[in-house]
Amino acid sequence: MKAYLNNKLGSIQIDPEVIAMYAGMTAVECFGIVGMAAVNMKDGLVRLLKKESLTHGINVTIRDNAVRIDFHVIVSYGVSIRAVAGNLIDSVKYQVEELTGMKVEKINIFVEGVRVID
Repeated sequence: MKAYLNNKLGSIQIDPEVIAMYAGMTAVECFGIVGMAAVNMKDGLVRLLKKESLTHGINVTIRDNAVRIDFHVIVSYGVSIRAVAGNLIDSVKYQVEELTGMKVEKINIFVEGVRVID
């Protein structure tokens, strides 16, 4: 569902895919995040997505001008998942609210794997 914002100059439509791309770019800049994860439900396999397909690990839902974002991520080995998740939530919430002007209602983070980074 697209977001519709109205002001005195007209109407703005924001596709959830745009919000997902922006949230994904913000997320991979966060310390401890290796990248987005794609989960193959059939096999139960998780794979790291390339930067070109960030939106496949993110689900965006828009209801009543409120945004809900689900992240499927892979984190670095040895970092505090709680600290990484908190940083991710704060960064994405701020950036998406600034971009869209809509309230970020909820951010869910699903850690799908851990990777050792050289």
